[in-house]
Amino acid sequence: MREGIHPEYHSDALVKCACGNTFTTGSIKKELKVEICSKCHPFFTGKQKLVDVGGRVEKFMKKFNLENK
Repeated sequence: MREGIHPEYHSDALVKCACGNTFTTGSIKKELKVEICSKCHPFFTGKQKLVDVGGRVEKFMKKFNLENK
């Protein structure tokens, strides 16, 4: 492989979730911020959690002039 073209890899990158959970992983960034992790994701917890993704439904409804029922 060529030298000097690859980003620096951090094997101790800190991941911070919006729920407050933190853990370490490998990444080219030193710190990562995520909205959902395995501690709060509905698939892993078995609990229903509504996640608003920036108003996607409202944006779609507005784009096509549809009524929100």
